[in-house]
Amino acid sequence: MNERSIVSSEPEPQGNWLDNFMPNNQVGHHEPRQQFVDIATLRGILFRQRWLIAGVIAAAVIAGLVITLLATPLYVARSSVQIEPYGAAIVEGSELDGFVPPNQIDSYLSTQMAVITSRSLARKVAEDLDLAQRDGFLADGAEGAANAGNQAAQNARLEAATNRLENSVLAEVPMENWIIEIGYRSEDPAFAAEVANAYADAYARLETEGSLSDNEYARDYLREQIDTVRQEMQKAEQKANQYARANGIVVAPVSLGDGASVGTTITAANLGDINARVSAAQAARIEAEQRWRSIQGLPATQLVEVQSNALLQSLIAERAAKQTELTEKRQRLLDTHPDIISLNAQLETLNNQISRTTSDIKSAVRNDYVVARNQEQALKSQLNSSKGESLEEQDLRVEYGALYGEAEALRTQLDALLTRFNQLNTASDVESTSVRLLDYATVPQSPVSPSLPRNLGLALVFGIALAGGLAVLRESLDNKIRSLEDVEQRVGIRLLGHTPNLAENDIEYDSTNKFSPLIEAYASIHAAMDYLIPRGNAVVQLTSSQATEGKSTTAIILAELFAGSGRKTLLIDGDLRRPSIASLMDVKKPRSGLVEVLEGQSTLESALLKGAHYNLDVIPISKKPTNPSEVIGSAQFREFLEACRQNYSMVIIDSAPVLGLADAPMISRMVDGTVFVMAANEVNFGQIKNAKRRLESSGGKVIGGILTKYRALEAGESYGYQYAYYKYDSSSKDS
Repeated sequence: MNERSIVSSEPEPQGNWLDNFMPNNQVGHHEPRQQFVDIATLRGILFRQRWLIAGVIAAAVIAGLVITLLATPLYVARSSVQIEPYGAAIVEGSELDGFVPPNQIDSYLSTQMAVITSRSLARKVAEDLDLAQRDGFLADGAEGAANAGNQAAQNARLEAATNRLENSVLAEVPMENWIIEIGYRSEDPAFAAEVANAYADAYARLETEGSLSDNEYARDYLREQIDTVRQEMQKAEQKANQYARANGIVVAPVSLGDGASVGTTITAANLGDINARVSAAQAARIEAEQRWRSIQGLPATQLVEVQSNALLQSLIAERAAKQTELTEKRQRLLDTHPDIISLNAQLETLNNQISRTTSDIKSAVRNDYVVARNQEQALKSQLNSSKGESLEEQDLRVEYGALYGEAEALRTQLDALLTRFNQLNTASDVESTSVRLLDYATVPQSPVSPSLPRNLGLALVFGIALAGGLAVLRESLDNKIRSLEDVEQRVGIRLLGHTPNLAENDIEYDSTNKFSPLIEAYASIHAAMDYLIPRGNAVVQLTSSQATEGKSTTAIILAELFAGSGRKTLLIDGDLRRPSIASLMDVKKPRSGLVEVLEGQSTLESALLKGAHYNLDVIPISKKPTNPSEVIGSAQFREFLEACRQNYSMVIIDSAPVLGLADAPMISRMVDGTVFVMAANEVNFGQIKNAKRRLESSGGKVIGGILTKYRALEAGESYGYQYAYYKYDSSSKDS
C-alpha cells in the first residue's frame, strides 16, 4: 500500500499523506521577497493590455496630428534691450539711485519683466500704433470706424486693443545675461515684428522719461528744501546775534589756515593771548633769574659778556699801551715831568672807564632779571582779571554756542543741498537710462505654433499616460488568475503544475504525441502527483470552479499517464450533468455506465470500457439521472468507490464544477483528495476561493491545483519562456 513510484528514491513522508497537502504544511512554502518593481507583473500588464494601450496611444497621436493640422499658425517676433542694473551715469548727479545691490539683481530683472508685460506699457504701444482704429486688429473694425466720433467707443476699442496686446506679449527673466528679449505672437508675422519693435521703443522711452522725470522731481524737491533751510538758517543766525548783543558777547573770527576760520569771543581771545604772554614772560623771567644767580658772586672780569665786549677790550688794550709808554719814559724822565704826569692821568682815566664799563655790564644782567620779573607779575595780574571776565562770560557762551551751532548746522545742510542741486541741474538735460535698445525684431519666417513634433510628442506622452491609467484601471478591476505564483500566494493551493494554452484543434494531436508540449506538461504534473499520492488504493477527484477549464481533458491524460507508469488506473466520469469522457476519448457510447451500476441495473465489470489504454479502465455515463445529487449522495455511490479502491491502484473521478452544484462537494468527502483545475485568464480569484471554501466546508481536502491554458506572456514571462519552456528534448543543444 505504501509502494512508491520506481522513479522516486526519496523517503516516504511520515504520518498521513494527506497532511502534506494542507496549507500550513506545504512543502517548500516560503514568503516571496518583496520587490520595489515587479518586472514580470509589469510585463504581464503590458502584454494583456497591449491592444488597449496601442489603441489609446494611436488615438492620442492621431488627435494631436489633427489638432496640429487644423490649428492656426502663430508667429513670434523678438526685439531685445540691454539692462544696466548698476546705472549708466554720464555726469555726476545724472542718476538718483542707479546702483542695484548684487543680491537684488533677480528682483530687479523680475520687476522689469512685470513692467514690460504691464497694462500701462501695452496701452502706450496701442496708442503709438493707433491700434484702436486699425482695421483687422480688432474683430469689429468697421463698427469702430463708424463710431469714430464717439469718445466712449474710442476708449472701449483702446481698452480692447490693450487687452489683446497684454495677452500676447512675451518676456522672460534672463538667466546668464542682462539682455531682455521682448516677443509678440500674432497670426501675421509682419505685424508681430511691428508690435515687438514698438514695445522695445516704448519700454526704452518709458525708462528715459522716468529718469528725466525723477531728476525734475528731485530738483523741485531740492529747491523747496533749499528755501526752507535758508530761511531757518537766517532765523538761527539772527537769534544768535541778538543773544550776543544782549549779553555783550563779541565774536571775532580766528584763522585756522587754508582759508578756514572759527568764531570766538574777544574775551576768550584776550584770555588766550594773555595766557600765552604770561607763559612767555614766566619763561623769560626764569631764564634771566638763572643768569643773574649764576654771575652774582663772580668778579666782573670773569664774565663772558665782559670778555667779549669790544669797547672794553679796546680800553684794556689802550691802557696796556699807555703803561708800556709810561714805563719807557720813566727810565729817562722823572715823575714830575709833564709827560709822566700826563701818562698817569690817562692811565687813571682808562682804569676808571674800564671799571665803570665792567660794572655796567654786570648791572645790565641784573636789570634784565628785574625787568622780566616785573613783566611777569604785571601779566599775571592782567591774567587774573581776564579769567574773572571769562568765567562770567562762560555761562553765556553755552547758550550762545547752542544757537551758533544750530546756525552752523543749517549752513552745512544748505551747502550740501546747493551742491546736489547744482549736480542735478548740470545733468538735467542728459538722457541717462538703465535701458538701451539692442536689436530690432525682424519678420519671422516660420511659425512657432503649432509645432508638429512638439504636439505629437505631447500627444504621445498624454496617450501613454492615459493608456497606462486605463490599463491599471482594467487590471485593478480584473481579478482573474494568470500566473503560477497567484495559485499559491493568492489562492492558497499547492501548484502541481501547469499546461500550455493550445487551440482546440491542436489538443487532439498534442494529446497523442508523447513529445508535445501538452504531454510534457502533464508528465510533469503526473510526476508530482505520483510522488505525493500513495501507490495503492488512492481515489482522487478532479474538479474546477466552472465549466470549460480543461478538467475532463486533464483527467483523461493523467489517467493515461498513471496507467502508462504501471499503476492500474480507473477513470470515472463523475459529471452526471454534462458527461464528456466518452466523447473526448472518441469511444462509442456504451449501453450501461455509472448510473446503471449505481442503480443495480448493470455490474461494474459490464460497465467498464477496456482497451483504451494499457492498465486503464474507464466508466463512462450512458444516461443522465433525473436527480444527479441524490445519485452521488447515495450509499451506493460510496460503496461503489470502496469497491473501486480495492481493485485499482489509482482511481480518478472527473466530477462536475463546484460553483452552483452540490456534486463536487459531496464527492470530495468520499475521496482521498481533490485536485483543483483552474484555467488561466478565465477564472477569477473569487470563484476559486469560493469553490475551495465549499469543498473544505464539506469535508473535502484539496491536495493541489493544476493551472491549465497557461499563457506565459499573459503572466509576464519573457518571450523565450513562452516558446522554449517545453522544447527541451533530445534535439536541443547540450547546455
